[in-house]
Amino acid sequence: MFKPADLFDLSQSEHRAVFEGCPYAWEALNRLAAYIDRTLRPGLRNHCEGVAYIGERVFIGEGTEVEDGAMIKGPAIIGANCQVRHNAYIRENVIIGDNCVIGNSCELKNCLLFNRAVAPHFNYVGDSILGCGAHLGAGVKISNVKIMPGNVTVIVDGKPFDTGLRKFGALVGDGAEIGCNAVLNPGSIIGRGSTVYPNMSWRGVLPESRVAKRKETLEIVAHRV
Repeated sequence: MFKPADLFDLSQSEHRAVFEGCPYAWEALNRLAAYIDRTLRPGLRNHCEGVAYIGERVFIGEGTEVEDGAMIKGPAIIGANCQVRHNAYIRENVIIGDNCVIGNSCELKNCLLFNRAVAPHFNYVGDSILGCGAHLGAGVKISNVKIMPGNVTVIVDGKPFDTGLRKFGALVGDGAEIGCNAVLNPGSIIGRGSTVYPNMSWRGVLPESRVAKRKETLEIVAHRV
């Protein structure tokens, strides 16, 4: 499930060329900077509500609304009919598809979002790919750097596989749901249509159409006087 087409409907991005020749979907992350440098034609066709900072190397499509306080440093390519909400922070080498939502106080860096991907509330998305219709609940963080030295690994055929990436957050497949305040640790891969429950700390591979949840014991006791 590591090929681009295993996780993503490539027709749902105008920038699918970045995946060409990639046996593993995460390899596209190393290509984003060069791809954007090659294809970016700066232009602002959006509407601003309030005052936002938008860098010189940014393209924003028609119908996209950028709200007050947003900062789009670029290089970045943002599609049509998106919402970039109050105080969003879009850093270097970001591609955002059509009809996406980047919410209040969200930070994006070196990532690609397919059409209709949603990161609406207090999210960090670093060195990651969100598939078509993928949704991050409030407070979801995608951690992109290991605490210990070394490249990020992914378990392939039961063994650690070196991705060659020092920074690699997650691949979140089409239609996947990540619950509020969950953390996706470096090298996480979430299959299409899968769900990670709220407050989970997840690392590893979650196959397509699965649910990751942790059962907790709840105890209710009487007050002691």
